[in-house]
Amino acid sequence: MRNGTFSRYHRGFAITGGGISNQGCGVLSMKTVKVYPAKAYRQRKKQEMGFLNFNLTADLTPLFTWNTKQLFLSLEAEYENIYGVNNTIVLWDRIVRRPEDARVNVVGAKNKYAYKELAGKGFGKGVAKNASYALKYNLMPYVGVLRHGEVTRVNEVRFEVRGEL
Repeated sequence: MRNGTFSRYHRGFAITGGGISNQGCGVLSMKTVKVYPAKAYRQRKKQEMGFLNFNLTADLTPLFTWNTKQLFLSLEAEYENIYGVNNTIVLWDRIVRRPEDARVNVVGAKNKYAYKELAGKGFGKGVAKNASYALKYNLMPYVGVLRHGEVTRVNEVRFEVRGEL
């Protein structure tokens, strides 16, 4: 680059950066997270498994431009454990490759990935009485910088412990 312009070899490329002004809109709803005692696979440790049902409606079409290759959506749980450490766990994800699929409507979905804590230090025993959940996205462009953002958030969904270990 000379004097703030691209050289003749880079004429066909554009690098986009900065924030996205229109991030789409969404609604995420869920009730309590049901926590059950369980045994760890091939281990003697006891643990607690969390199960949640959620409804999700999001319109992500404003995120698609000529430079959008795909969107990676993830539902993340954020909570603090007994030691005061903030945990972030991905519970559900989806890849959106076309603008026609950018209107996401999920009803009665369950967590796709395990939601677990060690027993005695888990959801019901420790500091973590509730968690917040956020639908986040990573925008992967054809050319340029990866961008990320948050579509919607639900705060303070409590854990409902079912049974003791």
